[in-house]
Formats: sequence, structure tokens, C-alpha cells
Amino acid sequence: MSEVNGSRGRTRSKIVAVAARLLQQEGPAAVTTRGVADAAGIQAPTIYRLFGDKDGLLDAVAEHVMAEYVATKTATVRAASAADVDPVEELRAGWRQQIAFGVANPTLFRLLSDPERVLLSPAAQSGKRVLETRVHRIAATGRLRIGERRAVDLIQAAGTGVIQTLLATAPGDRDPGLADSMFDAVLRQILTDGPARTDDPTMAAVVAFRAVAPELDVLSGAERDLLTEWLDRAIEAPGAAG
Repeated sequence: MSEVNGSRGRTRSKIVAVAARLLQQEGPAAVTTRGVADAAGIQAPTIYRLFGDKDGLLDAVAEHVMAEYVATKTATVRAASAADVDPVEELRAGWRQQIAFGVANPTLFRLLSDPERVLLSPAAQSGKRVLETRVHRIAATGRLRIGERRAVDLIQAAGTGVIQTLLATAPGDRDPGLADSMFDAVLRQILTDGPARTDDPTMAAVVAFRAVAPELDVLSGAERDLLTEWLDRAIEAPGAAG
């Protein structure tokens, strides 16, 4: 049984890799059941048995490519943390990487922008955790003027909007500075040291304290939970974001 499962897993991985290559090199029109089967050297019914239909195959391809991309981002975050890289510059580098990935992979971006797919995608959720880690590093330095959750949501919403706008514009007409301008606009909303945003030191202190509160070993688990609940309430209160 284990040999059968192993063979099935290898066949599935081969099909996904072939379909991902066709998608990236030739576009979605090339990812047909027959085309993938021919390129993978298998019979078309095998794809139906393993994936159900073409949509199931595309879901698997999106998950595969996203998982590889997220693994690279995770390694980058770990390296940046170990090297004590400025967290804002790390966030900027990650932003640019994400925009470039979305523009270079429009079909995958559209697949992974589907809210239902995002909720069910382990790779998409892992990608969000990478962003959460980057934002948390900024919060721990005392430079975040709003709650971490809202900062993550703002960055995600802005990034998705930039990619959609660029993909909806002819390549020759795209604004090369759009992504950086949007990122700077987001920074003005989330950082204490962003332009015109140095007026909220109290909230920045609360957010920074919230970032380290779960690590306060002098408190019991129940006390840490209560403290973080209070801090979250203060951060999320109406008007708290300035």
C-alpha cells in the first residue's frame, strides 16, 4: 500500500510540476488535460483520477508554486532577523518581491486572489504569516502606530490593488513608480516615523508593548492572556488608529 501511495504521490507531483511549467511558459491556454498529459507522458484519465478536473489541477498548481515562493520568503525573513536588517527595509523588499511575483504570474495571482481559495490554501496562509512576522518586527521596535492586524490588512489590500491595476494596464503604459508610491503611502499610515505621522507616541508604545507581552515570563499564562486582551482592546478601539 505504501508503494502504491508513493507512486501516486510521485505521479501527482510530476503532473503538477509539468502543468506549472506550461502555465508559466505558455499561459493558461496551454494547461489542458490533453496538453498536460502529453507533456507528462501519462494518460489523460490519470489527471481526472488525481485532480478531478482542470480546475482541481489548477488549484494544485497554484498551491505548488505559491508554496515554493513562500518557502523562499520564509528563508529571507529568517536571514533578515538573524542579520538584524532594518525591519522597514525588509518589509519594502518583500513588498517589491510580492508585486513583481504577481505581475509576472497573472494567472496564479488571479487564482490566489479568490477569497475562497485563500482561505483554503495552506501556502497562502503561510505567506500571510510571513507578512505578519515582518510587521511584528516593526511593532517590536516601537515604530508601528496602529495595531499589527490592521497594518497587515492595509499592506495586503494595497498590494493586491497595485497588482490588479498594473495587470489591467498595457505593459507599455504601466507606471513604474506606482508600487513604491503606494508603499510609501501605506508607511505614512502605519509608522510613527513616517512623514506627518509623529503625533501618536502613546499608541506606538501600546503597540510595541503588545508585541512583546506574550513573552513576559514574569506573568502567568492567564495574566499574559488578560494583558494582551486589554492591549488589543486599546489598539482596536474606535479612533485609536489616529
